[in-house]
Amino acid sequence: MGVVTEPLFCDTELAARIESAEAQLIAAGTDAALRRRPDLAFITPVAGGFACFGEDGAPFNKVVGLGFGGLPSEDLIGEIEGAYATRGASTQVELTNLADPELGAMLTGRGYRLVAFENVLGRSLNASAKPPVLDAIDIRTSGEDELDDWLEVVVAGFAHPDEQGVATHEEFPREIVERAERDLVAAGARTYLALRNGVVAGGGGLRITNGVAQLVGAATAPEFRRQGVQTALLSTRLADAAAAGCDIAVVTTAPGSKSQQNVQRQGFHLLYTRAVLVN
Repeated sequence: MGVVTEPLFCDTELAARIESAEAQLIAAGTDAALRRRPDLAFITPVAGGFACFGEDGAPFNKVVGLGFGGLPSEDLIGEIEGAYATRGASTQVELTNLADPELGAMLTGRGYRLVAFENVLGRSLNASAKPPVLDAIDIRTSGEDELDDWLEVVVAGFAHPDEQGVATHEEFPREIVERAERDLVAAGARTYLALRNGVVAGGGGLRITNGVAQLVGAATAPEFRRQGVQTALLSTRLADAAAAGCDIAVVTTAPGSKSQQNVQRQGFHLLYTRAVLVN
């Protein structure tokens, strides 16, 4: 039976806070790539967000957090587009529907086209929340010595997505996904392992930014799906985030996906949608 919570209302102030946390996450993840390849990677501040590029085909190659820090100049947008182009990449902007409408008009006027949507869901956190006790499933934080185990299950789960919902517009090679997940950990994400009867069944991550708990890197091994693994991972991370002083938890999902269904059963509600625009 699902958790019943009062729907969280998202105004532009809350959206700006969440988008700022997302932008900081992407920039922090890209920073690890910047240290590996300072000649290739870049992190460019733009209108309250960041334009990021890590390596060819990386999931962090995008412009995030725009729409709440004023309009960027046409010259700056042109410089960013040029930086992506010289690296053989398109410029991809993730823009929330709560952003300044003039920014959307600016981008479409420059020829950006809509390629996808993604949903941002959230819920308030209760400091007294306790993780559930579940038979046969053990959830625990994993240390550096278990990073390879965490990566194996998360990357394998990412490689076999659920078919429910809208198909993704992107595909990433396994080695790119693994490096991106390593970079998430380097960016401060806490890692969790789920074990079912002693066997690694799933994994997830938690990053905290200014009281916002970002639920990232969640996946279940295909053979353990529909057995409560993600519910256990989610509940444990929510309890830990509340104990750490977070007042809100957020997660990004594909529209209509199994992941969205899972988090809605745990009291999450749709806050807003991001449009993915590419030029």
